[in-house]
Amino acid sequence: MRTIDSLGDIAGKKIFVRADFNVPLDENRQITDDGRIKAALPTIKRLLSNNAKVILAAHLGRPKGTVNPDFSLAPVAERLGELLGQKVQLAKDTVGEDAQRCTADMTAGAVVLLENVRFDARETSKDDAERQELAAAYAKLADCFVSDGFGVVHRKQASVYDIAQLLPSAAGELVFKEIDSLSKATLNPARPYTVVLGGSKVSDKLGVIENLLEKADRLLIGGGMAYTFLRAQGYEVGTSLLEADYVETARSYLEKAQEKGVELLLPVDNVTAPEFKADAPASVHSSEAMPAGEMGLDIGPETAKRYAEAIADSKTIVWNGPMGVFEFAAFSAGTRAVAQAMQDAAGFTIVGGGDSAAAVRTLGFEEEKFNHISTGGGASLAFLEGKTLPGIAVLED
Repeated sequence: MRTIDSLGDIAGKKIFVRADFNVPLDENRQITDDGRIKAALPTIKRLLSNNAKVILAAHLGRPKGTVNPDFSLAPVAERLGELLGQKVQLAKDTVGEDAQRCTADMTAGAVVLLENVRFDARETSKDDAERQELAAAYAKLADCFVSDGFGVVHRKQASVYDIAQLLPSAAGELVFKEIDSLSKATLNPARPYTVVLGGSKVSDKLGVIENLLEKADRLLIGGGMAYTFLRAQGYEVGTSLLEADYVETARSYLEKAQEKGVELLLPVDNVTAPEFKADAPASVHSSEAMPAGEMGLDIGPETAKRYAEAIADSKTIVWNGPMGVFEFAAFSAGTRAVAQAMQDAAGFTIVGGGDSAAAVRTLGFEEEKFNHISTGGGASLAFLEGKTLPGIAVLED
């Protein structure tokens, strides 16, 4: 990939930086996890130290191509300004009159954040011409392009892919770090190589499971997706999340794992409740004896112990997806156990972004004790799946 060094002397130049500022907000529009903003700081600070003018572009939520104040990047501009120790000017639009005004008279070392790029439907359009039209408008604002939003590099979008074809372009510090770390899990990983997969749906991870059955030594399955696998084994799963259309697929994965000699571990016990509520009464049941009226909301203590032992015995560990509803204290123990085992492991540990990264921070773990915490859940999965990432391919010579 082309580096920032390949852009030459950037002093006084306007650098269009695609960042990932898709941060969670509470009901008062306060940021509850600024991890993605902090992850962008190395690239921004490097550009500023070289007297560049930084124009930042990012999305927040899913406004579906319309202007919606609920998805404004105003909270991001405020927090980023605090972290940088300087004013970050927020344009009122993306490529309109205010964006043009804010970026026209920038001084060296200034930072402008454009409003949510997904307020413009062309950003995510499937029509190449529409995306290219918007990318051309972006390009008029700047001299160079730096891609630093790893969470979106698996998408062919105007501010990720198309603009890179119109301006001198390079990968930012974060994107380089992500690719370097994730490559350790895909290019001749140290073994045993263990992948922990959680989250709600098997259907979200079909490709990555298929790919990992060819590469990993162990797969540990948790979260809502585990119940589709347990049903494939013939177990009662009560009112747990179940993708009935994928039971046969799950069964085929179990068979393939056995053929390939891949150890595929499923929950042997589960923490259940009669309803999906934080204060619902929790109880533990064997996977062989789950009550018909209960739903599984976390892996059980025996499963957590087995998973922790498997992680401790591994030299490369990737974790993507929580083991249960970690936002509810009564159903967070499984996710906490995996995070603790990852933190204590002697092997190379990767937390694959998304909800897993949020869980690490929410549950109070020290990020520095993991080798890498990805900022892109979907992008890291796509990378592990072996897919070509459009936003990376366009930066390669």
